Amino acid sequence: MNGALEVISPGLHTSVQDLGRLGWQRMGVPVSGALDTESLRLANALVGNSPETAALEIFHHGPTLAVKAESIRVALAGGGLIEVLGDYRRTIPAWRSVRLHRDDVFEVGALQGTACCYLAVEGGLAISPCLGSRSTYARGSLGGFVGRALREGDLVPLVLAEAGGRADLELPRPPSPRRDQAIRVVLGPQEDRFTAKSVAAFLAAEYTVSTSADRMGMRLEGPSLKHKGKRYDIVSDAIVTGAIQVPGNGQPIVLLADHQTTGGYPKIATVISADLPAVGRRLPGDTIRFVAVDVDQAEQTRRAQETVLHDLFRTIKAVSAGKEVDLRSLYRLNLISGVVSAQE
Repeated sequence: MNGALEVISPGLHTSVQDLGRLGWQRMGVPVSGALDTESLRLANALVGNSPETAALEIFHHGPTLAVKAESIRVALAGGGLIEVLGDYRRTIPAWRSVRLHRDDVFEVGALQGTACCYLAVEGGLAISPCLGSRSTYARGSLGGFVGRALREGDLVPLVLAEAGGRADLELPRPPSPRRDQAIRVVLGPQEDRFTAKSVAAFLAAEYTVSTSADRMGMRLEGPSLKHKGKRYDIVSDAIVTGAIQVPGNGQPIVLLADHQTTGGYPKIATVISADLPAVGRRLPGDTIRFVAVDVDQAEQTRRAQETVLHDLFRTIKAVSAGKEVDLRSLYRLNLISGVVSAQE
């Protein structure tokens, strides 16, 4: 093993995720992957990885990790900060990389302004792909680190034994979490299963993200949506990420990365792909509003989003000299000497 991250404390839910397991839904295998693909790609860019490299997805409150390698370079994207503990205690903000050394212990505390963030490691995690992806699908014990979220005592293997000697990088103007933006949807595919009044209410109402939200789906609380007739079920058909099912209680469920591949509740609308990261960042208690667009608008929005993201990549630059104090070097130089106890 080239080195590892030892899990001192796993946080609320920390798992290995990449851009997803594509091409297997016909066999009943969910796509999984990062809820916020924008932040994952930016975290990877900050440590010099390709966009699809697997990283640690962190929910609400992050892990405490120990470096078991000569050195590593990490970057956090999406919220929160890195706190390096011990004699060389320091705080590293999100959206910049930092080099850490053997036996350094660092933690990602409570996230601010977003539900999830991503910790990328230079070179990536030395985890074998499963069905073409390193993403964790915990409900099926598939992929990632032995098919589950991290636990205390785990050793997550690393590709590189030592970080490169280059300068660290930062993103000067990070993207907004966009937790207040209206979420764009394409109506259907079972829009006709709802009354016209319910469709209008769905687009006019403000819903609240409930505490019953996880990687599979986000339950919303708000005006109850009425189905036509007495039946609220359909013959099970295919589900895509972002589909909004409405079960018998009339409360919408936005299906996320670990969604089931088929379902028997009618789907009133589907979140466009460009807005899925903004949905993934929503916290319990956040409000959410929907606005309808057509397929052409959805495609144009996704193209525009990619342009903005690539513009962000181009703004990444080396951390300014003097912005990061190397406490290890300062302590080794023994700048303060001859200090005695005042009591003596």
